[in-house]
Amino acid sequence: MIKFTFLVNKLPHLSDEEFVDYHKNHHAPLFLSIPESELYVRKYVVNHPIVAEGFPKPLYDAVVEISFDSFEDFNSFFTSENYLTKIHPDEPTFFDTANYVAMATNETIVKADA
Repeated sequence: MIKFTFLVNKLPHLSDEEFVDYHKNHHAPLFLSIPESELYVRKYVVNHPIVAEGFPKPLYDAVVEISFDSFEDFNSFFTSENYLTKIHPDEPTFFDTANYVAMATNETIVKADA
């Protein structure tokens, strides 16, 4: 399985609360609404930082993790007509699509709760 991690920042006009609400309650359900999500996506996680004493201020407003079985499945998802016409146009409405970090990784679980 290949995990793609995206570190994104909200658009400046959105408050932290507005960004998190939109991401969790509009964009994530929209992302999952297309049949390609069921077909190709193995895991989809959205993470929003919390302020924690003793830790530096987060540099990003969200970390998104999307797992696929292969690069072929990744490409099939992100080039699908449904993604390009329904999901992709929503992205610039809430996060800075010109400035984000993306990384492809092989996930190795060292410890997990059963």
